[in-house]
Amino acid sequence: MKVYGDSISGNCLKVKYVADHLGLPYEWIETSVLKGETRTAEFLAINQAGQVPIVDFGGGRILAQSNAIMRYLARGSDLIPNDPWIEAKMDEWLFWEQYSHEPAVAVLRFKIKFQQMPLSDIDPILIKKGNAALDLMERHLTEHEWMVGDRVSLADIALKAYTQFAEDANLTLTGRPNTKRWLSGVAKALTS
Repeated sequence: MKVYGDSISGNCLKVKYVADHLGLPYEWIETSVLKGETRTAEFLAINQAGQVPIVDFGGGRILAQSNAIMRYLARGSDLIPNDPWIEAKMDEWLFWEQYSHEPAVAVLRFKIKFQQMPLSDIDPILIKKGNAALDLMERHLTEHEWMVGDRVSLADIALKAYTQFAEDANLTLTGRPNTKRWLSGVAKALTS
């Protein structure tokens, strides 16, 4: 299994976290977005969307999109709840992460940390959306140890990926103690 990923990308880290946690062997092929390596003819021949992560399973089997890759890698593992309802709730968080969390937190982080864009040039609505996403998580985690169920799941991994870099996005975790506790718990669960 070859994983084409950029180590600065939370979406790529999601795949790495799952593979590492499950002990799946893989070759990591560092593919820098900043250096334009996802726009080369060679890469576009593998993935026309020009995005990482992608996983090449051999035999022409290539899978893109971080949450689809995570779901595929984790099939049959305890990272996907056995209860169909809890599994559906996990999927609900996975969809929310890609629609509401990642487009705010990850985009803010990229603009501030990697493009060195001054805050004055950033749309304040994007900052508002980032804070709203973190606030929703904080409220949820007030009553729950994990995003769903009674142990770490793909929902936790997906949301850890960029939440852990909130400070890089000029979004603070100060005043969000449940999110900080949860991040620590996810990190510990993934290394055990």
